[in-house]
Amino acid sequence: MKVNMQSVNFNADQKLINFIQKRMDKLDMFYDKVIKSDVYLKVDNTSNKENKVFEARVSVPGDSFVVKKQCRTFEEGADTAVSSLERQLLKRKEKLRAYS
Repeated sequence: MKVNMQSVNFNADQKLINFIQKRMDKLDMFYDKVIKSDVYLKVDNTSNKENKVFEARVSVPGDSFVVKKQCRTFEEGADTAVSSLERQLLKRKEKLRAYS
């Protein structure tokens, strides 16, 4: 799957990019018609410890899913966002199965 990543207000290192790519590739196991995904990594300028924002937009034929998570680390945000996307993709797959 094609994953476009953008980091806002910082430069993401290769280790983080590889981690996110691996997590997003897991979505192909749940729904194989994923066209592309866009990932936005942002750092908020607040004193709050949970200042990392992970936002993912996954495009499938006829629809797109958006998940936004704010956590302490980008890895934690990626894990929670991908698990949320898995549920959404499985729900869509079941709905399409019911119609056919």
